[in-house]
Amino acid sequence: MISIINTLINVIMDAVKDTLLMIPFLFGVYILIEYMEHASSDKIEKAFEKLGPLGPLGGAVIGSVPQCGISAAAANLYSGKVISLGTIIAVFFATSDEAIPMIIANPGKISILWKLIVIKIVIAVLVGILVDLIIKFFSKNKPTSSENHLHELCENCGCDEHGILYSAFKHTLNITLFVFIITLILNIAISFVGESTIAKIMMSNNFFQPFISALVGFIPNCASSVIITQLYLEDGILSFGSAVAGLSTSAGLGLLVLFKANKKHMKQNFLICGILYVSAVMTGVLINAFG
Repeated sequence: MISIINTLINVIMDAVKDTLLMIPFLFGVYILIEYMEHASSDKIEKAFEKLGPLGPLGGAVIGSVPQCGISAAAANLYSGKVISLGTIIAVFFATSDEAIPMIIANPGKISILWKLIVIKIVIAVLVGILVDLIIKFFSKNKPTSSENHLHELCENCGCDEHGILYSAFKHTLNITLFVFIITLILNIAISFVGESTIAKIMMSNNFFQPFISALVGFIPNCASSVIITQLYLEDGILSFGSAVAGLSTSAGLGLLVLFKANKKHMKQNFLICGILYVSAVMTGVLINAFG
C-alpha cells in the first residue's frame, strides 16, 4: 500500500513538473497571439508570410532546442494560422525533448549528438518544405478562406474588457489544466504498464523497430523520449535509425496542445500525425539500411 502511494506521489510530481516547465512558453506565446490579434496582426502575419519556403527551416532550427515548451508554443501559433503546416511539422520533427540532455549526460555517446540533431533538422526542413509546396500547388486555384485564422484562439476570451494579459493568462490556464490532467493519466498508465514492457515490445524485431519506436514517440510527454534514448544508449537494444524514428515523433507536449488548441480542425491534427509518422519511419528504415 505504501509503495502504491509513493508511486502515485511520484507520478503526480512528474506531471506537475512536466506541466510547469511549459507554462512560461505558453504564457509568452499567448501574449504574442493576443498582441498580434489586437494590435498589429496584419503586419506580423505578413512578416511570417515573407519567410515563404524558409518557414520550415526556421521551425526546424527552433524545434531542435531541447525545450518541450517550444513545440507547445508552435502548436498554438499553427492553430492561429500564424505558421504553415510545413513549419509546424518541421518543429515537431526536429524536437527531441529529453534526448539531448540524456545524451550529453553520457560522454561515451556524445559523438552522435550532432549527428542526431543534423539528421533531424535536415529531414524536418525537407519534409516541411515539401508539404508547403504540395499545399501551395493544390490550393493555387482555390479561393482563400479566412475561416481558419488567429481570431479563433481569441473567441470569448474577455480581452476587450480585461486586457491582453488577462486573456493570455486565461488561455494559458485552460491549456495547462488540460495538459496536466492528460499527462497525469498517461504517467499513471505508464507506471502500471512499466517501461520494461514497452522496451520488450520495441526490441521484438530490428526491421520493425522504426515502426514501433515511432508509435512510442507519440506518447505526449517526456516518457517516450526517455525510453527511446535510454534504449539506444544501452548498446544493441535499439538501433540508431529506430531511435531517430522515435525521437522524430516525440514532440513533447506539442501534439497534446495542438489537439486542444486546434480542436475545430481534427483532420488537420491527424494529418500532421500521419505525415510525422511516415516521415519518421522512412528516415529510420533508411538509416538502418544504409547507416
